Amino acid sequence: MTGTASSTGGVDEALRAEVERFVAHPVVLVASDYDGTLSELVDDPGRARPNEAAVLALRLLAHLPQTHVALVSGRSLHDLTILSGLAGEARLVGSHGSEFEPGVIDGMHPGADGLLDAITATIAELADRVPGARVERKPASVAFHTRQVDPLLVPDLVASVLLGPGSLPGVSVKHGKDVVELTVVDTHKGIALQQIRAAVGADAVFFVGDDLTDEDAFTALGADDVGVKVGVGPTSAGHRIDDVAAVAELLGLVASRRAVRT
Repeated sequence: MTGTASSTGGVDEALRAEVERFVAHPVVLVASDYDGTLSELVDDPGRARPNEAAVLALRLLAHLPQTHVALVSGRSLHDLTILSGLAGEARLVGSHGSEFEPGVIDGMHPGADGLLDAITATIAELADRVPGARVERKPASVAFHTRQVDPLLVPDLVASVLLGPGSLPGVSVKHGKDVVELTVVDTHKGIALQQIRAAVGADAVFFVGDDLTDEDAFTALGADDVGVKVGVGPTSAGHRIDDVAAVAELLGLVASRRAVRT
């Protein structure tokens, strides 16, 4: 992985050179976040459809020899499966790495369901008082969305979540774009990425993501890997690109160059 990214743009020459180096490895894993990376960020999560060109590139990669594809998302595995359309072609991992298989929550400890019920009820009470606030229950977590909340109200709301249910024993907090998520499973995207790497025997990993939770994946990358941050904000990724359209361009480049190598 190269040094910390510093500027946005499309697929520049430095990133093109990294793609050429990456695709030359015998066994590779191409992985991506979903929201804000393969799909635009939207107010209604159920309408977050993936960029068609990006999905086509991932499908092409998935059918190449010794080339593996994965989506690692904070979404539930159920939602990720429905929205991505990549079930059976890519490895889909939901809930920040706690859902590898339908109906199975890795790391769920005894009593976690009751704890999750309790923090969900508390957050729902907070959301009921504020226009635009939305609560999303997932198999191992509950997300408090503030995208449609008056920005002046957000800091106090987030503080209430963190100092209240977020401070309970057994609860971990994940910060994302306009969302605070409380989870009862202690895992993250970096751990998930390492698990997939080991399972497929990848010599190198290529990961693209836009959110704060994707930093766990970027910091898990090694010297032969490539991390690409989408959009602005501090990052430990080696490269940066502008937006979902640039992601589609980048994945198309990876697919075309990998096809030449295999």
